[in-house]
Amino acid sequence: MSGNVKWLTSGKGGDSQCQKRCKKTSFAFYQAVRDLRPVWILEDMRIMEVLHWEEGGKVSAYSPSEALLYALVHDHQPYAQYLLSHFPHDALAMPGVTFHCCQSSAPHLAMAVRYNRVNILLSILKTMETLPDSRRLGHLDRRGCQPVENCLTPVHLACELLHPECLILLLGYGASPLIADATGNTPLDTLMRHLGCSQRDLRCKLLCLEALSLYLPQQVQFNSQAQLRANETFWRERLGGNLYQWLSGLCPPSLFMRSMQVLIRAIPLAQFPEALDELPLPALLKPWGLKWKH
Repeated sequence: MSGNVKWLTSGKGGDSQCQKRCKKTSFAFYQAVRDLRPVWILEDMRIMEVLHWEEGGKVSAYSPSEALLYALVHDHQPYAQYLLSHFPHDALAMPGVTFHCCQSSAPHLAMAVRYNRVNILLSILKTMETLPDSRRLGHLDRRGCQPVENCLTPVHLACELLHPECLILLLGYGASPLIADATGNTPLDTLMRHLGCSQRDLRCKLLCLEALSLYLPQQVQFNSQAQLRANETFWRERLGGNLYQWLSGLCPPSLFMRSMQVLIRAIPLAQFPEALDELPLPALLKPWGLKWKH
């Protein structure tokens, strides 16, 4: 870093030169991650060569947290694994102000869900197993910032973007299926809105609903429940009789659904989600055809 210090502190107009140099090296690092360069090259760049310019004229090296965001954007799975295994706490720490809007967001989980980076999301969640339950659940259920994440939790975002693999991972690791967003809507409200709009991506919408249903309580209450009762014919056809009866509040979940809920919740966290592929479960619990990697 000594070579960088010289050009940071020498000469008139150093701020302007510094800012240009930071932009150049920062873009080079971004390109290297985008091009899926080997991990050792990226770490050499991050530690020794690359700086970025923050608001207020502060010059900083990329932290593991900020590097992980780049790895998420470009699906650089080996680099994400390296950062999470070598810097488990720093990689999940809040990044600098250049990389997030406010302290209320959970940028790594939100980024993983937004870009549907299923395997990196799984690595993040497994890394979070070492955190105390209160801190882990705080990450999982944290609402995002308004400008970028529209105050959505990661589970809301998975339902909004129809990413069933991300949704089952978040729920399996303890995210709440009932938490409300800033407007008071639950993830189930989000899915009902999608299902009520059109048949486009219907299978994906139903997969998300199946995943969410496995973690719902026997008595469900949500804002759009009244709409189900008011338009019974449509929703019975869209959801099927048993699921409609339960979600509309007319009866408890079916015995089949209850048995599936008990079965999936009995899987130890250390074996989730790999155990989904090993257990003799019906296709309902394995609709994604994804071989979990870690």
